[in-house]
Amino acid sequence: MDKLRYPLGAFEPVPSPTTEQRAVWREAVTEMAAVLRQTVEPLSREQLLTPYRPGGWTVQQVIHHMADNDMNAFIRFKRALTEDCPAASSYREDLWAELPDYRLPVEASILLLESVHIRFAAVLRFLQPSDYARAFTSPSHGTMSLDIALQRFVWHDRHHIAQIAALRENMQW
Repeated sequence: MDKLRYPLGAFEPVPSPTTEQRAVWREAVTEMAAVLRQTVEPLSREQLLTPYRPGGWTVQQVIHHMADNDMNAFIRFKRALTEDCPAASSYREDLWAELPDYRLPVEASILLLESVHIRFAAVLRFLQPSDYARAFTSPSHGTMSLDIALQRFVWHDRHHIAQIAALRENMQW
């Protein structure tokens, strides 16, 4: 079950990333929505309503969750750049997944991801190395530097895309 839930394994932060590693993560932000689109484009409506694992969210819910998460992460990131270690809010992702907007076609959230990622990449392009030391305080993770926040952002999207890809492979779609 853990392999279905965490196909990439648990998040493992790089404590002191290099400039090259940051560049790879910045590039991943620009590409992630296209990778997601390519992963889900061939899926039918019925397939999108299939849970990625027993007891898990449907593919559709995962995609809408990714948009919600990335919007929240981008705002936390910007607040950390403009405020002194702000307190980041959390949200009940389990309850958000039950709201009516999670029944919309996935295209709505893929478009939203594309837009958020364009804006996030624009911010990332102009950061100085010292900016990555800025931080916010997360209710679930404590104080987090922007270095770690960027890594977690990229890991989170890759993690959910891997869940969908694993489902496609397991179901031979």
